[in-house]
Amino acid sequence: MEEKEIQDEIFAYLEKMKGKKKLKEKDIYKKMMADHAELDKNTVKTALRAMINVGKVMYSYGGGASSVEIPSEEYLKEKGLI
Repeated sequence: MEEKEIQDEIFAYLEKMKGKKKLKEKDIYKKMMADHAELDKNTVKTALRAMINVGKVMYSYGGGASSVEIPSEEYLKEKGLI
């Protein structure tokens, strides 16, 4: 599976869960590896890190735990990404 395909699936999963549950990195690893037996943690981690580096997703912190989420438009405008 190509890294781009993995990133698309991660993004779709984050969109689906937005507003329902804050996902931790571990939740994303488990979901992707359950759906695709050929994937390992490092492959998923590399794809997720690439998404974070370009600003497609971001880490957030709240309630004593960090999570991964899709940034809001206001945040992207503030950072000059759009």
